[in-house]
Amino acid sequence: MSAKVLEYDLLIEQITRETLELGDSGLATPIILIDGRAGSGKSTLAEKMQNELFRQGESMPRIIHMDDLYEGWTGLAAGAEYLQRFILSPLLNKQTASWQEYNWEIDARERWREFSGGTPLIVEGCGSLNQYTSTIAHISIWLEVDEATRRKRWLERDGEVFNQYFDIWAAQELDLIAREKSPTLADYELRSSSVD
Repeated sequence: MSAKVLEYDLLIEQITRETLELGDSGLATPIILIDGRAGSGKSTLAEKMQNELFRQGESMPRIIHMDDLYEGWTGLAAGAEYLQRFILSPLLNKQTASWQEYNWEIDARERWREFSGGTPLIVEGCGSLNQYTSTIAHISIWLEVDEATRRKRWLERDGEVFNQYFDIWAAQELDLIAREKSPTLADYELRSSSVD
């Protein structure tokens, strides 16, 4: 499968239209996955999509950030599994998803969250798109951004103190991408030139 490459604004317009059409056809909870490596702009895109869907639709889409599911700096694979087990699988079975967000400061899962569906769900973060989730997502997006830009954004967002974790995280991303072939599973791709 080859992802369709769109410019930023066109992508938001296309995803909004598709999501609203899914809702109009009777699908209560369209699932949108936004994946890409750290610093590729996933959170920003998710927020813009949420706002546009709310502006044009009838309800505010729910966003789940993978950062709330990872178990620390070595928890990428575990976070992807947690998403499948506690959020997507229950929703697929028409049950309420119930999960605990990870608190990075105390290094433990803490606050409980629930989601019963009925509005679009946007999941953004590394590991959200994989062999399993691609079979149940209605729309999936891969963000492709060069490493220099991603590292710069990482430092701007998290500060120099977290620079030591970039390579640790990047190694996990490469491992997961090699295993899951995530970029090849996406419906749409957004590249660096259209993100900046």
